[in-house]
Amino acid sequence: MLVEQHYTNLYRFAFSLARDQSAAWDLTQQTFYVWAKKGHQLRDPGKVKSWLFTTLYREFLATCRRDRHFTSDEMNEDEHAAPQGAPDALYPFDSASVHEALGKLKDESRVALTLFYLKSNSYKEIAEILGVPIGTVMSRISRGKAELRKLLSDPTAPAERPAKTEDQP
Repeated sequence: MLVEQHYTNLYRFAFSLARDQSAAWDLTQQTFYVWAKKGHQLRDPGKVKSWLFTTLYREFLATCRRDRHFTSDEMNEDEHAAPQGAPDALYPFDSASVHEALGKLKDESRVALTLFYLKSNSYKEIAEILGVPIGTVMSRISRGKAELRKLLSDPTAPAERPAKTEDQP
């Protein structure tokens, strides 16, 4: 019952974080594995959803730390280059262009926006999931919306992460 109720939303959240189907599937499965091992410790059954999302997010962070430790510094530029070209129509936005723009945001803004708008979590739930104060969640959502708005109005505009030039250290 629990898996049927939360699997789809957890998988979608995992996919928004990992941006890869197999990694999202692994994160979702790992979350339910952790639930099977430690779920009995949850005192308030009403917090199952928050617990699952928090666990998934922590597993994602742990995976990122492991991957950074074991991956090579060399990247194939062609494989990791951003797609070129603007969307055919700016208004109204289709979900593909919004998801693409969302993927260009900083992780902290992208995660907060995804949890709030796509997963319908409250500020309080997001704060619990991310382990940050509610004010931080509100700031991340506000900054993320502004950057998303900027990206959607001008798809050629750089994201919040400026590229380093040769002049910069």
